[in-house]
Amino acid sequence: MSIDTIEQIPGVDMADLKLKGFKVHELPAYVDIPVSRGRRDYYKMGLVSGEMTIAYGDQILELQDTVLFFVNPKVPRSVVRRSVGTTGYACIFSETFIKRTEILKSSPLFQAGDTPVIRLNTEEAAFMRGIFQKMLAVHNGDYPYKGELIRSCIELIIQEALRIQPSQNVPLYQNGATRITHLFLDLLEKQFPIERSTDPLRLRTPQDFASGLAVHVNYLNRSVKEVTGKPTSVHVAERITAEAKALLQHTDWSVADIAYALGFEYPTYFNNYFKRVTGSTPNFFRNQKV
Repeated sequence: MSIDTIEQIPGVDMADLKLKGFKVHELPAYVDIPVSRGRRDYYKMGLVSGEMTIAYGDQILELQDTVLFFVNPKVPRSVVRRSVGTTGYACIFSETFIKRTEILKSSPLFQAGDTPVIRLNTEEAAFMRGIFQKMLAVHNGDYPYKGELIRSCIELIIQEALRIQPSQNVPLYQNGATRITHLFLDLLEKQFPIERSTDPLRLRTPQDFASGLAVHVNYLNRSVKEVTGKPTSVHVAERITAEAKALLQHTDWSVADIAYALGFEYPTYFNNYFKRVTGSTPNFFRNQKV
């Protein structure tokens, strides 16, 4: 498909296709770079294998092996030298291109206080390399919505980087109660969605979750109530009810199969539970026009 053809498609944003405010490129194997200042009106992130020295703010960073690096335009920096054999990818982008600027403003990777360099193992490096290669291919192609795809790639790189190396300046949890509540909610959500009626829900009570988290149930209940304002049992009940509604609406499973999948020993128990929580029986709810 040519650019001329795309221009004739109604609704295609040619400004998006041309990607104003974004560029991605592959690093050459060898470039003799003198001390130089980078542009100050763009954010930058890259994947580098080899050796490079960067002056970033008041830090001198020696990059070796395979690393991700992030550059905030508000922080002075310069590339000092690059050695033979350095490979990788780099992209620059403006706040205007990203559109959702809260991603940049909230990410500690683009703040002055955090180190802009994240070292990667072999698996992480391969994953990141694939994303940069995807951006490069999309950038060089004529896909009409390439801007949205590349924005998604940038956000994925940022999120994966935060997962690999959480910020040292932004605490993940304010206290123990916040931490255990986060772990509880994560463990609860990992059970859903239910895809097979033969794989029943295993954690259904506060005691189940306390055992899974290796804490006393009283501590779990107290923490969850303190942080969220709702008891542990209410969170579990709300999530089971939401999943029950989804299964009734979007599958052809029998009510009995749904009951067993949600961990109820008998369908009658599920019927009584669902009616108590929602005010209607499972069959009545399923037959409603929603």
